[in-house]
Amino acid sequence: MSEAFHIISDGSCDLPLELTKEKNITVVPFYVSFEEGKYQKEMVEIGVREFYQKMVDHPDVYPKSSMPSVQDYLDAFLPYVKAGTPIICICITTKFSGSMQSALNAKAILEEEYPESQIYVCDSCVNTVLQGIYVLEAVRQCGSVRSFLNVTTDKVYKNNEWEWGYRETDELDGYDPYSNSKSCSELVTHSYINSFYNEMDVAVSTARAGNVIGGGDFANDRIIPDCVRAVSGGKKIAVRNPHSTRPYQHVLEPLGAYLLIAEEQYQDSRKAGSYNVGPDDRSCLTTGELADLFCTAWGNGAAWENLCQGGPHEANFLKLDCSRIRNRLGWKPRWQVDEAVVNTAKWYQAWLDGDDMAAFTDRQIEEYLTQNR
Repeated sequence: MSEAFHIISDGSCDLPLELTKEKNITVVPFYVSFEEGKYQKEMVEIGVREFYQKMVDHPDVYPKSSMPSVQDYLDAFLPYVKAGTPIICICITTKFSGSMQSALNAKAILEEEYPESQIYVCDSCVNTVLQGIYVLEAVRQCGSVRSFLNVTTDKVYKNNEWEWGYRETDELDGYDPYSNSKSCSELVTHSYINSFYNEMDVAVSTARAGNVIGGGDFANDRIIPDCVRAVSGGKKIAVRNPHSTRPYQHVLEPLGAYLLIAEEQYQDSRKAGSYNVGPDDRSCLTTGELADLFCTAWGNGAAWENLCQGGPHEANFLKLDCSRIRNRLGWKPRWQVDEAVVNTAKWYQAWLDGDDMAAFTDRQIEEYLTQNR
């Protein structure tokens, strides 16, 4: 524990477990409950996969959450207090939770026994993603990061409805608030590069991926989950915008690309930059064509219907030019869109059949990694 200081955050920072381990960040988890009076620590007693599986299995049960206790913070603080390591504890905004108060109470208790302890408890004034940025800023202060990748979206570009793919040098100006927030994320990253990282031994890139499909997605208003819910209920698939063209790819494609970017720029910082991550042109389909592929892959008489009734703005045509990542890093997609849809349908059919989905997912990842190696 020879750190200049140690970073602690409550569970609302939503940082991946792998990242907290890599950066040596201590996360004090919240509690969640599906049963009255029975609470479990998130990521300790109940994982993300199990949590979402329970939401799927019990759609009429609404989970509750509870803040970390004073004892939870005592347990997190004490090893670093004993080691004489200063602590920076970043908590969710006090407008949403009493987590910070628990941390302050734990700090007060420890200061009675360890008056030389240095514990700084901060109100992030935000939660989830923005709080995660605060934590990553604290990591920057440690100076130990060597490779950092910010993943945004293909919607960062100003969409001119061009027939050709957008390049990394094209203008950033997402149309709707969600898209523009991602454009802003790109600009903030670039400002950090110019202001800080250029003078540090750290390689920084951004990655802009197109629409992804794959098993395990149960979100509302997404084409594949909507397809699965419809066909499993014996209904036709309602497609709200069948003529929008998107570059569809399996989720394993960009995940593999992200790892490759992080590895390559770690080994050679000259490879850092902005990268589009998308499929070949033949995998750019309309939503209606994607629904056709899904119905064929699913079988059993699956069908869709056009229910276009307007709604929020949605680009009609958007695809990426991925020449840079192909030429610089040698990346290319392994599954074309038809294979991606088939493997996605297989995943959901296995889930509906009650298969062991952890084992099934592992096998599917292995199949992906061994194909076209």
